[in-house]
Amino acid sequence: MNRTGFIFGLSTTLLGLLVSSMFVVDQRKFAVVYSFGEIKDVVDEPGLRFKLPPPFQNIIYLDRRVQTLDSPDARPIFTAEKKSLVIDWLVKWRVADPKQFIRNNGADIRLETRLSPVVQGAFNEAITRRPVQAVLATERDAVMQDVHSRLKEETKDFGIDILDVRIKRVDFSPSVTDSVYRRMESERKRVANELRANGEAEKEKIRADADREREKIIAEAYREAQIIKGAGDAEAAAVFSRAFGRDPQFAHFYRSLDAYKASFKHRSDVLVIDPNSDFFKVFRSGSSGSGKN
Repeated sequence: MNRTGFIFGLSTTLLGLLVSSMFVVDQRKFAVVYSFGEIKDVVDEPGLRFKLPPPFQNIIYLDRRVQTLDSPDARPIFTAEKKSLVIDWLVKWRVADPKQFIRNNGADIRLETRLSPVVQGAFNEAITRRPVQAVLATERDAVMQDVHSRLKEETKDFGIDILDVRIKRVDFSPSVTDSVYRRMESERKRVANELRANGEAEKEKIRADADREREKIIAEAYREAQIIKGAGDAEAAAVFSRAFGRDPQFAHFYRSLDAYKASFKHRSDVLVIDPNSDFFKVFRSGSSGSGKN
């Protein structure tokens, strides 16, 4: 019984030692083999591997996939003309040398705490040399390229590769943004007032042209009317002259009727005159009969 228990315990111990001596390397990770606090080996090929059991050797895994570092906060950066900009950026990186990475950063440290200030400093240097227009448009790619080159130089001891640097967003700081918005509002108001003034001036010009054209048309029409009226009056005078020339007595009678019509135009008109005057000669001739004529 004791022998059986001894064999069982020995087998369990050997099995435990065997299991603790094996480790599996995932294709997405590096396996770093430690021996008494020193790096003995780095395994980058996936599969089943063997090592000495603890405490002789231990394993630490490092992620070998591409990592993304985003800008942690919105820190203003001043341009060449002292304008404050807020840059929202990202950096793509991955572990290239596991030994170097652990020696300089440690296995438990998060690289972002060291890499973020370096990236921010690189952006500060690249942007302070350029004006706002260059950062926003014309030299945006150049800014990213400068930051990328500087990061590759300054992170040599980090044991990583800087794969890409991108600017996600560029904006003015809140104080500058308010100033820009106020300036834009003022400019829009100025343009609106200018357009309104130009519109009023154009309206007055069109109105003046229309009034001038109306007066011209009325004057031309009046002139034509007077010409036509004069021609009609002349023609009427000629007709009357011909008619009156044939019968002077009828002409006298017709003119007298016109005078009576003008004198007694309204019923309320009162005319005080001698009935025997020449004014009523036609009436008297009519009352005495027309046989004398």
